[in-house]
Amino acid sequence: MTRKFLIIGGCVVLAVAMLSCDNVRRNPRRAYMPDMANSNAYETYAPAQERLKSSAAESEPHFAGRPVEGTIARGDMMPYRLKNDTTSYAQSAGVKSPLAAGSVNMKEAERLYLVNCGICHGAKLDGNGPLWKDGNGPYTAAPKNFMDADMKAMAEGTMFHSVTYGKGQMGSYASQLNTKQRWEVIAYIKSKQFPAGAADTTAKPAADSAAVAAKQKRSWSLEFVIWNFYIAATSSLNSKASLGSASLAACNTSS
Repeated sequence: MTRKFLIIGGCVVLAVAMLSCDNVRRNPRRAYMPDMANSNAYETYAPAQERLKSSAAESEPHFAGRPVEGTIARGDMMPYRLKNDTTSYAQSAGVKSPLAAGSVNMKEAERLYLVNCGICHGAKLDGNGPLWKDGNGPYTAAPKNFMDADMKAMAEGTMFHSVTYGKGQMGSYASQLNTKQRWEVIAYIKSKQFPAGAADTTAKPAADSAAVAAKQKRSWSLEFVIWNFYIAATSSLNSKASLGSASLAACNTSS
């Protein structure tokens, strides 16, 4: 009996298998999650906004294609708060490097400089990189010479601001270098501008104009009080002197 069922079952399976292979099917049947198999193809370096516009994701309320504002990458430093405007550029002169002196790995900082900056500013920081090459390179504008007096006088915060947002024909390097790496590159530049024992002529940030004005106001107020006190004291002495003279004259008259 068991053998009979096995034979019948084997015949049924064989029949189904033969019927299933009678025609080659080129069209897929229904899929439970088709987006996993039929995802959109994107160019590697295409801007994120273009990718969002070409998909339905932009209409979704819970997806924006970018991190939440204020997100800090694991291991990165606190983000740079100054904005990309002229006021912030001036204020950046007062920004100091958060990296402790002596904590920067200069070998790594040099590598980062050569990879990201040396092609324009040169390995010797003289602005004569391969893209300029004494004016014979493909670059039409001479890059900044970090060994010039104006660049030596530039504050490290101003330099960081320029690397973060770009300056002139130089674009931003915030996407190529994280916050710590940018500070490391600037530390390397400053170490070359002012080797051990050389005087640091970096521009010091000017005092806040509001604080200076308040200090001057307090000074003027103090001078005003002293002057009024002097006038009042002088007037009092003059009044007493006049009163004494009048009393003496009255005494002489009565005698």
